[in-house]
Amino acid sequence: MMITMEGVVLKLPPSLRIIKPNPNRTNRTFRTATFASASAPAHLSTDPQLGPGSLGHLTRPDFPILRQAIFGFMLWIFELNGKRIVYLDNAATSQKPAAVLNALQEYYETYNSNVHRGIHYLSAKATDEYELARQKVANFINASECREIVFTRNATEAINLVAYSWGLSNLKKGDEVVLTVAEHHSAIVPWQFVAQKTGAVLKFVSLTEDEVPDVEKLREILSSQTKLIVVHHVSNVLGLSDGKNEPGQTPSLLFLQASVLPIDQIVSWAHDVGAKVLVDACQSVPHMVVDVKSLDVDFLVASSHKMCGPTGVGFLYGKSELLSAMPPFLGGGEMISDVYLDHSTFAEPPSRFEAGTPAIGEAIGLGAAVDYLSGIGMQKIHDYEVELANYLYDRLCSVPNVRVYGPPSSRTVNRAALCSFNVEDVHPTDLATFLDQQHSIAIRSGHHCAQPLHRYLGVNASARVQVFISTTRKRTLMSSFGLSTTPSAFSRLSNNMTGKEVL
Repeated sequence: MMITMEGVVLKLPPSLRIIKPNPNRTNRTFRTATFASASAPAHLSTDPQLGPGSLGHLTRPDFPILRQAIFGFMLWIFELNGKRIVYLDNAATSQKPAAVLNALQEYYETYNSNVHRGIHYLSAKATDEYELARQKVANFINASECREIVFTRNATEAINLVAYSWGLSNLKKGDEVVLTVAEHHSAIVPWQFVAQKTGAVLKFVSLTEDEVPDVEKLREILSSQTKLIVVHHVSNVLGLSDGKNEPGQTPSLLFLQASVLPIDQIVSWAHDVGAKVLVDACQSVPHMVVDVKSLDVDFLVASSHKMCGPTGVGFLYGKSELLSAMPPFLGGGEMISDVYLDHSTFAEPPSRFEAGTPAIGEAIGLGAAVDYLSGIGMQKIHDYEVELANYLYDRLCSVPNVRVYGPPSSRTVNRAALCSFNVEDVHPTDLATFLDQQHSIAIRSGHHCAQPLHRYLGVNASARVQVFISTTRKRTLMSSFGLSTTPSAFSRLSNNMTGKEVL
């Protein structure tokens, strides 16, 4: 297939279909992000049916990748395999709005320079924007001051920073680090290294019958030997978020069991025995209000790429008094105060932990992502995703032979907009391949960097979907439709192969 545009010939693969505009439809132009200066989209629908006018409908055009390609006024849209992409792999990485892409392009085209190391205009401009991004992140999670934010490559590096700087300096033989079996590998493996070096002991909390971490058991095992608790805020597999009490309701262990990881309570228990708390907030910061002052956490980590920002940058929040007492993690330029031949002195945080040239453009892009999310409003995003989460869970449970992990939503359980599941007699990777090739639905399959949790659940892998601000109810419905066709499709495939050798 070929089309000609002003003398330019484009050769298109056979699988790429051109969708021409309906001649009876009113012509319109596609826009990019409209949330400049943190202004929110207007006229958001409060319709519980999540129909036209919802947050998903209003934000979807802001994500160029979800539009594929648009050629000027013709409004011809090129679509993968003749279908619009339904992107439900947001737990692995989110797509990027035009505002973030523009911020990256602007940096590299107009003021690309190294930071903190020059007095010329470009360097000063780059430094100002880089440090402004730090302030934006601090405001976003309500940190007391911007120097409590350390830019890292990702959340994994942020956890390793705490493990090697704080852990090796503060843990000794017999000290205990408490985790749950539902943690991401990046929250487990660094502490295994530290335990091997220091003689500290890792203690793991299992799940309840409802497949949520047993918070009551966690409280019971805390003692004067407990020095650190490492927990997720929202599980990247079970899809459950921090539960909140109803107005006037007294917190109880029964309630806390039913919800998942009430961080403020866990922090209170930890501090009562003199322990610190590190929170993996990768799956909460992009989707809900996170206030580190209110939670009183000691450390918190998150990744840019899961919150509409670029890859290659994340951040560590640490209380200023803790960061100031921690030794450097990496040595090199930028993190020093003075260097002599026989010793060096080190800069104050956060510079102490940002050795070498940082990911400048990526940090600025993260700042743009924070602006984008803040312009919409995190509470508005959370409320929208809660409705989508309930709809997603109900639709998945309505499909025969589908096993969804974790409890259903209830008065005491808040499901995040994420579900991990398996279809009977269908491997998750086969399922993901089928949905991708037959329906252009992108989901994740595998162990999701949570092998201990999958072993606990008795499976090797699962399929996972997560909706986000750009997801509409229609796209969520399409995913369940794709699932509903899967068993019959695999059955037909099996019948067609009867009597044939399969290699």
